[in-house]
Amino acid sequence: MIKNKNIDYLKSLVAALPEEPGVYQFFDENEKIIYVGKAKRLKRRVASYFNKVHDTAKTNILVRKISGIRHIVVNSEEDALLLENNLIKKHQPRYNVLLKDDKSFPWICIKKERFPRVFVTRHLLKDGSEYFGPYTSVMMVRTLMDMIRSLYKLRNCNLSLSEEGIKNGKFKVCLEYHIGNCKAPCIGKISVEEYEETIQIIRNILKGNIGMVTSHLKEKMNEFAQDFKFEEAHQVKEKLELLSKYQSKSTIVNPSINNIDVYSILDDEDSAYVNFLKIVNGAIIQAHTIELKKKMDESKEDLLLLAITDIRQKIFSTAKEIVLPFDLELPFDGVKCLVPQRGDKRKLLDLSLRNVKYFRLEKLKHGDKSLKQSHSDRIVEKMKTDLRLKDAPVHIECFDNSNIQGTNPVASCVVFRNARPYKKDYRHFNIKTVVGANDFASMEEIIYRRYKRLLEEDKSLPQLIVIDGGKGQLGAALNSLNKLNLRGVISVIGIAKKLEEIYFPGDPYPLYLDKNSETLKTIQHLRNESHRFAITFHKQKRSKAFIGSELDKIDGIGPKTVQKLIQRFKSVENIKKLARADLELEVGKSKAEIIFKYFN
Repeated sequence: MIKNKNIDYLKSLVAALPEEPGVYQFFDENEKIIYVGKAKRLKRRVASYFNKVHDTAKTNILVRKISGIRHIVVNSEEDALLLENNLIKKHQPRYNVLLKDDKSFPWICIKKERFPRVFVTRHLLKDGSEYFGPYTSVMMVRTLMDMIRSLYKLRNCNLSLSEEGIKNGKFKVCLEYHIGNCKAPCIGKISVEEYEETIQIIRNILKGNIGMVTSHLKEKMNEFAQDFKFEEAHQVKEKLELLSKYQSKSTIVNPSINNIDVYSILDDEDSAYVNFLKIVNGAIIQAHTIELKKKMDESKEDLLLLAITDIRQKIFSTAKEIVLPFDLELPFDGVKCLVPQRGDKRKLLDLSLRNVKYFRLEKLKHGDKSLKQSHSDRIVEKMKTDLRLKDAPVHIECFDNSNIQGTNPVASCVVFRNARPYKKDYRHFNIKTVVGANDFASMEEIIYRRYKRLLEEDKSLPQLIVIDGGKGQLGAALNSLNKLNLRGVISVIGIAKKLEEIYFPGDPYPLYLDKNSETLKTIQHLRNESHRFAITFHKQKRSKAFIGSELDKIDGIGPKTVQKLIQRFKSVENIKKLARADLELEVGKSKAEIIFKYFN
């Protein structure tokens, strides 16, 4: 039952809502906005808050605090999405995702004036000027501006260069002209038309249209060469070389890929991280990563859509194709979603995913050990709550068996401390008492041996044991813990592979954790690590057993000779094919005779 003292009043407000797209706002008793949401159908969406008890505690708390509802009807779902985004940024409601992106990024401005200046700014003015960006990399801005200044000699003074002023000789050239950094439009050394032609080229460079610029410059170079203006042709050639270097650094895929946006997302318990790449002619001309702080149980789809809306608004994107890691219903008119599985666009998506992973890693590292520790502490506390443990599982051990049709049975024990692998404490086990493929008996043996030894050596015990398997393996582990009087001292769970069910001792019904839960991800990491460790050891055992079974049977041939032959010829099959003379070169005449006779 929904707990809200104003439930009848709120339901009457919901009843009056229209079935149209729009934005709804929830207010608390102090008339403060606590949540803003969007909806295709306002009435249906808002009603869903009050007709059931929700799965997450945060949503139930939000519902209890609602004292008022207001709504805004809009024309389309896209309008609703944009309005929601703007209201969240304006009011920053307590229960909404927080877009952690309050930095003022640099733009490159082409000033609206006679003989326009081109410069970097962090302030967008509504003065008719053109702004390109924002650029999240200061290095990218510097590279572009250095290239523009090298290619073209633009003015950087703020004089008002009116036609009348220039004709009347109002201005004088400055040092920039004398050192070759400016063509002196202030005294008429360059015409408005010629200067504007240069500005158009710069405009194309900033838009990523490098091909158009290089074609234009090649034509100019050929014209100069035909007119025997070799010095001017050489200057244009130097510009082409500079552009070529810039393009080779920025082009990463097929240059025919033009004007697309690429997004990827990575999330954890508290935050989501979204990376954006803008691609023009196969070159990345913008890159940006934002962090979103979760407040409720938001889905990846909702978080990514919110980020896309925010970024498209910020950079004035007009891309009609958006590349994403999963399918998403986009409300933007004329914009299609693509989820590539292979090819150049897949490479771009993989690059974006790498960027967002590095961004999150830097956030967690950032040279701050206390931050990493708090992240681990949070996961450990979350596991304690999710798995209903009496103690926080700071020290966890996970076990797995490995055998093929009963041969060379082995087992592994991997150790996690503070939710991270602690490889120096990993252990291998050879199964000693079990004959054939009996996973339950093998599990019982290794659990008994592991904890009997820890007790004898007076070493610390884990707070949690994870068994790779279902009820059978869990029961076998419990048998050993009972023999050692450790039942109830150490918590133990089993994880079954098929549906990732978590089994508890004495409970016939498994626990199903959310697939995005950090608790489940940590348990899966433990299970996968123990499986990898067991398989690796098993392969080593099988390899040694095979070699031994063939060569160790030969009387008069010792283990050092066997090792030398295997290192040299890689396999027993290769050794069988060797001529007597080849064997003599490796092990001498007498041993070669013995080995050759044995195989022939």
